[in-house]
Amino acid sequence: MKINADDYRKLNPGERILMGPGPSNVPSRVLQAMAAPCIGHLDPYFLSIMNDVQELLRYLFQTNNPLTIPISGTGSAGMETCLVNLVESGDEVVVCVNGVFGTRMADIVNRIGGKLIRVDAEWGRTIDPEAVQKIVSDCTPKVIAVVHAETSTGVCQPLEDLAHIAHDAGALFLVDTVTSLGGMDVALDRTKIDAAYSGTQKCISCPPGLSPISLSEGAIDALEQRKTPVVSWYLDMSMVRDYWGDERKYHHTAPINMIYGFREALRIIAEESLERRFERHRLNHRALVAGIEIMGLSMLVPESERLPMLNAVCIPDGVDDIKIRKALLNDFDIEIGGGLGEFAGRIWRVGLMGHTSHPRNVLLFLSALETLLKAENFKVQPGALDAAAAVYQER
Repeated sequence: MKINADDYRKLNPGERILMGPGPSNVPSRVLQAMAAPCIGHLDPYFLSIMNDVQELLRYLFQTNNPLTIPISGTGSAGMETCLVNLVESGDEVVVCVNGVFGTRMADIVNRIGGKLIRVDAEWGRTIDPEAVQKIVSDCTPKVIAVVHAETSTGVCQPLEDLAHIAHDAGALFLVDTVTSLGGMDVALDRTKIDAAYSGTQKCISCPPGLSPISLSEGAIDALEQRKTPVVSWYLDMSMVRDYWGDERKYHHTAPINMIYGFREALRIIAEESLERRFERHRLNHRALVAGIEIMGLSMLVPESERLPMLNAVCIPDGVDDIKIRKALLNDFDIEIGGGLGEFAGRIWRVGLMGHTSHPRNVLLFLSALETLLKAENFKVQPGALDAAAAVYQER
């Protein structure tokens, strides 16, 4: 087979404003860090980078957990890592399901032979702790798992009551923080979360490719007391931790340049401080919602249950979902997400994550959406930009 290299265009994806459910826009500093020379995964300099990453990641997770590392894989790899390391065949696992990503955890539990016990709630609403308590009273769960920030619906799940229920039952508390970490308070030690995983591509604003995880002493004890080997060799933390620990025992070749970029993204977060970063996400969320509601549109999730970084906007009757999203991308270089599952064609998922969470993006999106809705003959109420600006002026 012969090919002509000239037949393949030079890579040029163009600029996008990434306002979907992920990835988010990546700061130039992170991209520059990723372009640094690749060195060996056991090179002394790279080992020092690994130390930096662990310290900065503990700061972000707000924990002293020694096993706090990035997994070589996307957020779904982190999900699978936590479950395959903590759950053995026959273990009872309570999974809270109110969206797509709760169903994925449930699927993994079934695949690895755990005894799945689901607590379901309406999509677009939070899980009721009383429903969890009722279920837990009739079983002996090893793990209770929940999604903190349900990316498919924009719901923010309160964690404190569920953490108490888990620990009172003698269970480990596992939390999906893929969309929340870096954009809102995820305090593992204070909330008493035993296992958490996330992804680099959302509020951390690093390209997709790594999944930060953190395991408490209780979770590590459960790993060490397993009766059977972890079913995944690649994700077996009893081995991977030796590479990230003092022994630096070879397990797999780490994605060197991705970890460069991740370290820089974590440095940017530390420079801003967690408090200012969380406030920035809340502020831009409030401005976006103010503009959306003035237009005459509505939000899917009640105000008290909304995420600040993932906004589910109900699509008005008569408005073509795909046509609007295509026009946003083609005419304004703005990417937003459509609905998943039962919300396909019913909501737009508008992300304000990490580097993307900025007033200029809020105002540009509101202006672009208003223009496109008018072209669809939707009766847009005036004043969206003024409403958003008023929120910023309040600050």
